[in-house]
Amino acid sequence: MSQNTTRTGIVVGVDGSAESDAAVAWATHEATIRQLPISLLHVVTPLEAGWPPDPVPEGMPNWQAEAARKVLAQARNVVDAALGDAAPPDVHTEVAYAQVVPTLLTAAESGWMTVVGSTGLGMIGRLLLGSVSASLIHHAHGRIAVIRTVRDVSSTAPVVVGIDGSPASEAATALAFDEASRRGVPLVAMHAWSDIGVMPILNMDRRDYEVQGHEVLAERLAGYQEQYPDVSVERRVVRDQPAHWLVRAAEQAQLVVVGSRGRGGFASQLLGSVSSAVVQAAGIPVIVVRPPK
Repeated sequence: MSQNTTRTGIVVGVDGSAESDAAVAWATHEATIRQLPISLLHVVTPLEAGWPPDPVPEGMPNWQAEAARKVLAQARNVVDAALGDAAPPDVHTEVAYAQVVPTLLTAAESGWMTVVGSTGLGMIGRLLLGSVSASLIHHAHGRIAVIRTVRDVSSTAPVVVGIDGSPASEAATALAFDEASRRGVPLVAMHAWSDIGVMPILNMDRRDYEVQGHEVLAERLAGYQEQYPDVSVERRVVRDQPAHWLVRAAEQAQLVVVGSRGRGGFASQLLGSVSSAVVQAAGIPVIVVRPPK
């Protein structure tokens, strides 16, 4: 195990919880298929820190330092167990004595992807860290993967991507194709032509919107299908409630990828509703792709 403060490749926020272990195992697989290093980052919050955060006191108490070493040792054991016969990636560890959310937001700026469990252990007992994952998907930049331990998924299950037709969803689409190709699985591409529960304009023909939806998908997928001829694509056009349909599709998938913002369909209210709803309700990993800083 190496001790390193350089964050590269895939950064995993670890805290010793079951959700954290799931995040480490998932990140290990991601690192092996991409040949990227892993940085295991454990943030120790000073107990005397208030809000707004006071300056971090010098010197971590011995009991917190020992607990941090155990958390990182456990995370490294999870990496080893998750590797199987795969070649091990470079693994770096880091302990930060600071506030959790600002530290992970900073780490996200330098890592290729940041991975966290959807919940975990807080600094005092069983405190849910849902606020941490929520803060990341709302404020971090780049690729944020939120991992749950709800159920096992098949390695042959497809990847699902939400496409809204705007340039902002291009990064999510590109990543989804790449994820599907590296896993050797199909891709389900979904587009919602309305994100409200009623017809957008009275007396408009629903069939016209469906045709437009298929045209959007055809346009957005064409270049990627040429780039990834090995990926079989299933196109789905739905009327409304994008989060609902993404969560339903997740029941038969291994990964959901969504963009961060856009217009119409899956992204018009994404960070306010859709991505948060999918992260909370989907029992599989979800990657939220946000624009770089």
